[in-house]
This record gives sequence, structure tokens and C-alpha cells, in this order.
Amino acid sequence: MTATVADSMTANPRTIGAHQSVREAAELMKAHDIGDLVVVDGDAVVGIVTDRDIVVRCLAEGGSGDDEIGRACSPDVVTVESDSHVAEAVTLMRDNAVRRVPVTEGGRLVGIVSIGDLAVDHDPTSALADISAEPANT
Repeated sequence: MTATVADSMTANPRTIGAHQSVREAAELMKAHDIGDLVVVDGDAVVGIVTDRDIVVRCLAEGGSGDDEIGRACSPDVVTVESDSHVAEAVTLMRDNAVRRVPVTEGGRLVGIVSIGDLAVDHDPTSALADISAEPANT
């Protein structure tokens, strides 16, 4: 059996609307104990934002919590189809220097897969898998 992205992804990732604020993104991340959100405009995936993006791309550049999330998100988001082989996700991550990729089915968001997810599922003896398998710091 071929391992697909669907085997390792987190289904139903948290999202934020493209016109919502940086503050709302931070509040969602805190409430759900997560470090990233997929940015959507209707059903379209238009970006991804991490807690680090908020700090580096927005706050450190003089932005505020009232700014639209577009100020902080990565706009050139790459996606992968859920039935793609995990090697395709790894190649996308490597070629685009990203650690997480939204997963789609026919253009509709169905999940997100991270480099840590792939390490846990496909390279369980690696240091990254060990770190990724640990509970989050709270």
C-alpha cells in the first residue's frame, strides 16, 4: 500500500478569514493551543499564518493586532492533494522551504500536514519524530 498524505495529515485544520485581524488569529491560536492557521477567502486557501509570522512579519515591522491577517501570512501558499504520495509533500516542503502544507481534495481544504507529522509516521526513529511526538509545551 502506498502511503498518502491523507494518512499523515491533521483533518479539518483551523482556519481564519483573509480579512480577519492579527489579534483574532492570535486568539484562535491560543484558544486551540496551535501555532498555525490556514487563511481562507470563502472556500479558497489563500495563505497560511504561524505565530512566528505574526511576530516577524507584522509586530516587528510596526504592525498591530488590528491589521488584517494578510499582513502576516505567507501569501504564496502551496497545497497538496490528499491522495498524493508523501514523497510529493516532502518535495513541496523542501522546494518551498515550508514546514506545513494545507491538504486539499479538488481544491477544497481537508487537512494540513507538517514535516513533524511525516517524521512521526514515516521516520519514527528520527530526532524530529521524537520531538514532534512529545506533548506541546503549555
